[in-house]
Amino acid sequence: MSRIGKNPIAIPAGVTINVADAVVTVKGKLGELTQEFSDVTVKIEDNQVIVERSSDHKNDRAKHGLYRSLINNMIVGVSEGFTKQLELVGVGYRASNQGQKLDLALGFSHNIVLEIVSEVNVETISEKGKNPIVKLSSFDKQLLGQVAAKIRAFRKPEPYKGKGVKFVGEVLRRKAGKSA
Repeated sequence: MSRIGKNPIAIPAGVTINVADAVVTVKGKLGELTQEFSDVTVKIEDNQVIVERSSDHKNDRAKHGLYRSLINNMIVGVSEGFTKQLELVGVGYRASNQGQKLDLALGFSHNIVLEIVSEVNVETISEKGKNPIVKLSSFDKQLLGQVAAKIRAFRKPEPYKGKGVKFVGEVLRRKAGKSA
């Protein structure tokens, strides 16, 4: 049996969950999320969400843990939310934002202006002597990761000097340069 899938999910206070027609809807103080599911059954018992599978087929076993994790991420998202921080490493690399517009100077001839979706809150932190940081927060974990990956893809960190856009706390595999 799936170790992840068999664990029940506790429903915190202030979160309501509705299961109807193979769709789970989760509402909380930060927002509302929906997720379709198949090949599993989702039950709400004793202030807990339980995900069960009908058979031991490989496809059913895979979806058992998947949908349990997706529903758990939805519950955590609408109650607490998720944050990701990106660090801009490089001389002259800057970030600023006006509302939902993120302006990035990453060493190209023109600045990159990115319109961030309304579900993701963006904040830029620039302190003297430190690398600029772009802080993203949202209740939707999938959307947050997608936006963060798009920003990182503009200038991925290179292995020699480490310049580029990287996640805070990300460990880069560094290479030695030319030997003299």
